Amino acid sequence: MLPVDGKEGPPDVCIIELGGTIGDNESRPFTDALSQLSYSVGPENFCLIHVTLVPVLSVVGEQKTKPTQHSVRDLRGLGLTPDILACRSTQVLEENVKGKLSRFCYVPIQNIFSLHDVHNIGHIPLLLKDQKAHEAISKVLNLASIVKEPSLEKWASLVEISDNLHVQVRIAVVGKYTDLSDAYLSVLKALMHASVAFGKKLVVDLVPSSDLEITTKIENSCAYEAAWKLLKGANGVLLPGGYGERGMEGKILAAKYARENNIPFLGICLGMQVAVIEFARSVLCLPDANSTEFNPETKHPCIVFMSEGSTTHKGGTMRLGSRRAYFHVKDSISARLYGNKEFVDERHRHRYEVNPDMAVSLEKAGLSFAAKDETNKHIEIVEVPTHPFFIGAQFHPEYKSRPGKVSPLFLGLIAASCGELDAVLSPVSIQQDKNQHVVLGTRVEPETGFCSETNKTCQKQRLLCGGVSNGSGGKLTPGKPGSGAGGDDCDGNGYGKRGKFPGNGGKSDGNGGTPVKDNPGGNRFFISSVGF
Repeated sequence: MLPVDGKEGPPDVCIIELGGTIGDNESRPFTDALSQLSYSVGPENFCLIHVTLVPVLSVVGEQKTKPTQHSVRDLRGLGLTPDILACRSTQVLEENVKGKLSRFCYVPIQNIFSLHDVHNIGHIPLLLKDQKAHEAISKVLNLASIVKEPSLEKWASLVEISDNLHVQVRIAVVGKYTDLSDAYLSVLKALMHASVAFGKKLVVDLVPSSDLEITTKIENSCAYEAAWKLLKGANGVLLPGGYGERGMEGKILAAKYARENNIPFLGICLGMQVAVIEFARSVLCLPDANSTEFNPETKHPCIVFMSEGSTTHKGGTMRLGSRRAYFHVKDSISARLYGNKEFVDERHRHRYEVNPDMAVSLEKAGLSFAAKDETNKHIEIVEVPTHPFFIGAQFHPEYKSRPGKVSPLFLGLIAASCGELDAVLSPVSIQQDKNQHVVLGTRVEPETGFCSETNKTCQKQRLLCGGVSNGSGGKLTPGKPGSGAGGDDCDGNGYGKRGKFPGNGGKSDGNGGTPVKDNPGGNRFFISSVGF
């Protein structure tokens, strides 16, 4: 086991989550295993936190403790004794209710915590800290002598920023499981992380992919029109992963709409495969192009079962876990979003992939394979270079997204949907000759940066107006226009003051003309926030 803080050595505490409802047959083997674990390690090394429900009767507004009493009783019957109660409720847990739970559940009152509804889930860690939950846990595990006070200043600042966002960005998530938003929980959280980091208020429209299809127009015109209204009203489109043929044609139509109308698009796993199928149908003029998952008899299989897998035995045949993707197109948008790294490690979960036999024809038609695996066989990222932002990833970038450590692809989608993609792109170095070196693009670090012109009270701007030296006289070459403020004047060393107009390369005083160290040339801006 590796500690979450990345430090060497074994972890001090292991967190185990057991979901489900106490008493269900499905969870019985796991509760038995947990009971045996608690006995083997001893009570001083085991802290059981029981998350329970305290419902509120809407008629009289009374908080009822009976469900919690019953679940604790059942839990004790399974050999598990809760040390802490985390009580979910629509309202703040009343003190008399805590006292009643303490008496009938045999849990100290200081170990009973209120987890009432909040408008932003980011407030929950702050809520637990205020109730001193960390002290209760450390006391049960005898860690009081070594545990420090939680440092949540950065988290509190992040939550405050999230609470005060007003400029909206609307993303349409086109999928087949839209009746239950939790089906795309990882995707929605990754979008939220990126939008907060970029200083925008996220609005997500879940669009049922089957409602975009022509058959729905015939059977239910209202649902058809509503789905297309949501799609056309979005600033960006995201196609998440999935399985099965249902709703596939609707996803293809969504990808086609985004590609033809220059709408920022991100396809994940099946979403990337859909983008490839749509490109083959529309650009290569192959109307029957499809995946062998949905049409095994198609004459133009764009997506095929992986060669090393088994088509008959499904168990253990998926390409799972962290895999390495190497960038083959260095100036691609995806490479620049990842900071011009040679490779990235991302998590995978798929059986099907882009057909290598069709790769050449797809590339000739204009589809770029920006990244592949180490064998150069598996295609990891596809892009349409002529599109402002059209990216498909075979992996699942949402799995590694965290608050304050956003996924580069999700950040790129949010930025492109706001019309400010340049703000998150790393500069691309281009060697022109032995005397000139140009840097294109701008960059905001995903972990510390925010979009310009948003949350100004929480941001600081720093502008570097660089230039290119020709070796004699300090001539400056104008850089690529940025989305923030440009520089109207630069000295011979490439450092300048903030200007009024974007994209001006500036002028030199002609004395020296030394380019900016490490990153010469072009206008670049960096925006950092005091919230991180």
